[in-house]
Amino acid sequence: MYYVDKKIEDLHRIFDQNERKDYLRLDLNENPGGLPQEFINSVLAGITPQDLSQYPETLHFSEVLARYLDTDISHICLVNGSAEGIRYIIQAFTSEGGRIVGVVPSYFMFQIYSQMYGRNFVKVPYEEDLSMNIEKIIEEMTDDTQLLILLNPNNPMGNVYSDNEFEKILSVARQKQITILVDEAYHYFYPKTFMKYALEGDHIFITRTFSKLFSLAGCRLGYVAGWPEGVKMVQKLCTPHNTNAFALRFAEALLESPDMIEKLIAGFKEGRAFLIDELDKNGYIHKGEAGNFIFIKPKTDAQRIVDQMKREKRILIKSYPNVGELGDCLRVSIGEKQYMNQFMKALIELDASKTLLPRYYQMRCRD
Repeated sequence: MYYVDKKIEDLHRIFDQNERKDYLRLDLNENPGGLPQEFINSVLAGITPQDLSQYPETLHFSEVLARYLDTDISHICLVNGSAEGIRYIIQAFTSEGGRIVGVVPSYFMFQIYSQMYGRNFVKVPYEEDLSMNIEKIIEEMTDDTQLLILLNPNNPMGNVYSDNEFEKILSVARQKQITILVDEAYHYFYPKTFMKYALEGDHIFITRTFSKLFSLAGCRLGYVAGWPEGVKMVQKLCTPHNTNAFALRFAEALLESPDMIEKLIAGFKEGRAFLIDELDKNGYIHKGEAGNFIFIKPKTDAQRIVDQMKREKRILIKSYPNVGELGDCLRVSIGEKQYMNQFMKALIELDASKTLLPRYYQMRCRD
């Protein structure tokens, strides 16, 4: 008898296969400008035929990454984008019907993987002002909870946790033997990290990616950091040769080019400062204290602006409904100043209130 897993059959997924090549892409938290072409050329110049024909060898890069993190390779596991690591942590450290606690909204794959493996994902919602009350998280950390998922900063809300907040949560997790996963995909846009807890303690994982600041989303590379026995469990689930030679080459070049990392961070900071200043000058309410993204409350209809941005300006952004007290909002990735300037010009043009147009035309007629 043919068999289909009912959990997979009932799983709702949306696969976006739209062509994005010639658009300004501010919809998926990528770096819209990417790495400098000369840097790319310098890395590609070192690619050999063997890099393509042979399976990738990860030991050398694992050692490079371990030195960068001031640890050893027993504490890290390379994965095909941090989403793969998240999947394996859920698979290895929770059981069928097991209880997983996480804030919502957040990265949607936490809930997808939970449903895929038949876990019970318990949602902790944000406050109306888009803040997170950690007492609500702690309330849900029951004795039968197996995994707590946090994001620092969180996508899409952009909130962060202080050391005191995290240590309070950690104390409860220790008491009730709950494994903690902290996703730090946006770490470089907000430098506070909880990595030391993962490297010095146990039952704490950090997941990171090279897709965001490092601008390698097209290469698919991330890693899991944690205590050695936990890392071994994740490694057991990895497919053979789950990373690729191009990703390893580019990631190594970046880790060994601190000037390039500083340049990427400086470009982001300049773009963010410019965007916030322009939003404030034009009377826009916005939210997003950390991460390379921001919520913007439009003056007209959010979805109409998204559609017109794509159709008329070739700019891709997203709309989010019911974002707390802000209502329907735009969610925009932050990049270098030139891209933020391009976006702001389009926003000001497209977000003119329709209620003002008749009066405007009446004034023109009188002239």
